[in-house]
Amino acid sequence: MPDPSLHAALAATQAHFREIVLPLWQGAGFNTELGLPFEAVNATGQPLPAQRYRAMACARQLYVFSSLIDQPGAREHAATLFRSLQRHFHDAEHGGWFYSIDERGAPLDRRKDLYTHAFIVFACAHYWAKVREPLVESVLNAALEVIATRFSTGDGLYEALLGEDWSDQGAGPLQNPLMHLAEGFLATVAVRDDKPAQAALLALCEAMQARFVEPEHGIMLEKPRGAVDNWFEPGHQFEWLFLVQTSPLLQGSALHQSLQRAFTYAQRTGVQDGVVMAMLKLDGQVLDATQRIWAQAEYLRALALQPGTDVGQQLRVLSERFLHPAGWHECRDGQGAVSRTDMPSTTPYHLLTCYQGLQALT
Repeated sequence: MPDPSLHAALAATQAHFREIVLPLWQGAGFNTELGLPFEAVNATGQPLPAQRYRAMACARQLYVFSSLIDQPGAREHAATLFRSLQRHFHDAEHGGWFYSIDERGAPLDRRKDLYTHAFIVFACAHYWAKVREPLVESVLNAALEVIATRFSTGDGLYEALLGEDWSDQGAGPLQNPLMHLAEGFLATVAVRDDKPAQAALLALCEAMQARFVEPEHGIMLEKPRGAVDNWFEPGHQFEWLFLVQTSPLLQGSALHQSLQRAFTYAQRTGVQDGVVMAMLKLDGQVLDATQRIWAQAEYLRALALQPGTDVGQQLRVLSERFLHPAGWHECRDGQGAVSRTDMPSTTPYHLLTCYQGLQALT
């Protein structure tokens, strides 16, 4: 039987998102001259002085506004973000997309990183599903192509960072961009029949199981197994579990089984009184007790997958500790004091995926 209190709490957080969070990025948080969101706004919703704009942040906001395309002004805003992504960040000479531009709109960091390209795939898949415009699908295809031909290491994994001209930077594969690449592949196969993306997704997940999963607890490490000074982040265990467990392609896989064990270990060692800590050693020793809103959101939607859990109580933790009438607290320190008062343009992506996940599961 549906829980009326949970549905009421979820409706309240969704209303907060629509009425408080979204308008921040359609108003003061948006640079109308460049057609891009500022990197962050302050606690009262005014933009912080611009030093850079990242393609990844633009892509995350494109996902948000394309997902809520029926909200007032969202369709037009998504169209502006898509045009800006191409106009400011696309590298016409070498292909792919630059990492960032400066405050005047000139390329700043010209390198090509997998994290950015993964989010371009993710955002364009969602946007194309809503508008079905050929240009959007062509950008999606181009992003998938450079990932396959430039970033791939040939063993199911991908380089985290390459030079402007695709030169090797010695970065190697890293967990976080690979997770978001899996998310981008999942978004692609959800909106069209794409056998290459499906095959790449399955190969990536097999490689993550072989190279990144610590076998004792099933933990997903931040660097490949055996790397010096490795660690794990509870938030990433929860994020991976949700992606894998909600995919018919990946349910029951070896990676899924590992992540189910990882959830138990990460919850036991990395969550205190419903609050998620940032970084731990493999033995469970806390390296960084910072409480981040994105990790809270990922814990909440992963928790909703566990039978018999009080999702409503955890939703109240998110709401009471991290949301406020003007927006949200990005971080609290290990003692619970607010340690970041700015609100980054990248965070609405995490809040929206959480709320959508809960809506689908409850």
